Amino acid sequence: MTEQHFDLLILGGGPAGTRAAFQAASAGMKTALVEACFLGGTCLNVGCIPTKYLLGGTAALPLLAVQTKYKTARGSVAMDLEALQKRKERFVKGSRQALEKQLKEAGVSLFQGKGFFSGPQSVLVRQGGENISLGFGKCIVATGSVPASFPGLAPDGKKVLSSAGLLNLSRVPERLLIVGGGAIGLELGEIFHRLGSKIIMAEAMPRILPSEDEEVSKAAQAHFTREGWTLHTGRRIADLSSQEEGCLLRFEDGEELRADCALVAVGRKPTSAALQPDAAGLAVGPRGWFECNEELLCAENIYAVGDANGRVLLAHAAEHQARYAVAHASGADRGPYSPPAMPSCVYGSFEIMRVGPTLTELQRLGGKMAVSSAPLAANAIAQSYGQPQGMVRMLWSDGVLRAVNAAGHGVSHLVGAASLLVSQNIQKNAALPIIFAHPTLDEVLESAMLAPMENMP
Repeated sequence: MTEQHFDLLILGGGPAGTRAAFQAASAGMKTALVEACFLGGTCLNVGCIPTKYLLGGTAALPLLAVQTKYKTARGSVAMDLEALQKRKERFVKGSRQALEKQLKEAGVSLFQGKGFFSGPQSVLVRQGGENISLGFGKCIVATGSVPASFPGLAPDGKKVLSSAGLLNLSRVPERLLIVGGGAIGLELGEIFHRLGSKIIMAEAMPRILPSEDEEVSKAAQAHFTREGWTLHTGRRIADLSSQEEGCLLRFEDGEELRADCALVAVGRKPTSAALQPDAAGLAVGPRGWFECNEELLCAENIYAVGDANGRVLLAHAAEHQARYAVAHASGADRGPYSPPAMPSCVYGSFEIMRVGPTLTELQRLGGKMAVSSAPLAANAIAQSYGQPQGMVRMLWSDGVLRAVNAAGHGVSHLVGAASLLVSQNIQKNAALPIIFAHPTLDEVLESAMLAPMENMP
């Protein structure tokens, strides 16, 4: 078997892998990229991008609903889900084709097939019935993650679906059951709520968005309740199964719920086992993520980035780590990986935004904690859209701004400015480093910064 050799071999063609490939090729490294399925990974094909495409395509529905409630408009918008799905698929396919063309033009060698380690510096790629051997000087593992499930809660592709399955529905279910109250469940629930589905959500934790600050998740829970969603929180599920006429969920207390179909959105799990990590001497933690040092190395010459190391399961976090890994592999950066405050968003007509740690995480670090906040009700833009619910909160430690979180209309658009503010280590009552245009939604950030601080225990 003939072996090809590369300066840098990348496993996984999602946001992290493709970003690494472009950067490595531009740095003059002989680069190969191995992808088992479609370029763009989960994010482009069955995750972030298709979800946002459907949210964007249905955005007129909640805007009209608000104005109808205020008696400032009347009428209806009829959505054609099948047509919207076809348009979404054209966009995804076109983006995938453009990505492939750009990678080839950059000089990246592409290999389609399942890759797995055959030694400390070699990978086999299975294409059809044959294996191709690829040797490398450095390797970046960017294989992402897959939807998680629990015994009795596994999608079967019939009436119990994964996020990928739900994203491809061409008919709107009358009743949609969602297991999991995190970002994926809320965003997909929002899409089908707009299209007319009755949403029933079951979350085992005491509140939806359990990884966010309590004030934020309470605001989200109040919004979705007002929208008519039925939320079951703090209840454990015994099993979920497809039936002849829909699906059936049974709680451990015996209560049963029925719906036309169900989404299982209970998180993500690693793909490390399929890579045969033992062949390369890679350490895998008890939960299946690759164990890395402060330089993202899980072996002398192998990096794991993004979902592969399980640190932060966000596409932009993976891209940031990939850029560092390439710089480190090429010798341009020899320091430890030190990311800035991490931004995250949940999208929809009522959004969640956070930059930096939660209040609970900051309190664990010690220091004198305080919070200042401003309601969206005082902002002219939020009021003009008829959606004044929600707030922006600034989290301070020893008088220095450490994090920002928000809930409400359009708050995902605040994430860039919030990231810049947190990166400045601004002290309370110091001169603001930027001017906020008037009138904008951004002004609520200024209001929250200038608001009185409430000391936290």
